[in-house]
Amino acid sequence: MLIYKLLLVLAALAAAAPAACEEWIIPRTTYYISAEQQRMPDFMPPPEPGSAADRADLKAVLDWQRKRTPEQCARAAGAAHADFDNFFGDIAPFPAPLPAEAAAIFQRVKTETDGAAADVKDLFKRKRPFLRDPALEPCLGRTGGLAYPSGHATISRLFALMLAELAPARRAEFLRRADEAALDRVIGGVHHPADIEAGKRLADRLFAAYSKSKAFRADMRALRGMLDKSKTAAAAREKAAAGKAK
Repeated sequence: MLIYKLLLVLAALAAAAPAACEEWIIPRTTYYISAEQQRMPDFMPPPEPGSAADRADLKAVLDWQRKRTPEQCARAAGAAHADFDNFFGDIAPFPAPLPAEAAAIFQRVKTETDGAAADVKDLFKRKRPFLRDPALEPCLGRTGGLAYPSGHATISRLFALMLAELAPARRAEFLRRADEAALDRVIGGVHHPADIEAGKRLADRLFAAYSKSKAFRADMRALRGMLDKSKTAAAAREKAAAGKAK
């Protein structure tokens, strides 16, 4: 009887709870910019529900559903956790495995960026495409959370912008990889194209704001120092190898 009463209480609490929002599952930090800077009430909204642009957004997801391949779905699933290694581990200019200090910096950026993206998502509360059209069946699963802007598109582009500043000659390569990671979310059926474009705009805006932060500039200097150290070590190894060859 006691267990039954407890179950009734839990059910009542669940029924009384407000609808889930992004802040329940995504922590907020203010390591680089303030909470006020992370709130963006002027951010461009998604297409009006039922508008021509909105219908085209849904159609694009359905078109990808018809033509996507198992390999594309597998690639999209591989980056589901949206961390630095998943996006850039194979092309990063850092040594492998990623130095612990570098990993900590990228994780710090991700945590703050995810929180900022969640705040913008809560402004619009746009549902995932598969919740809006019963014909859509995501190959990435019926993931929770909100759609606009895409958190994956935001953080992958922000990482790409950081890498582009550290290795400017490879800027196009890093941005192309971020674009691929973002498109995978549409291919996988969990985002509309407009969500992806919004994520890119948010990344540009956040990167500009972070770049004015002393903490962020210090982290970028630390990353640059790691790269310089890695290059020096590689040059020394090459010199030693050349000397042995003689």
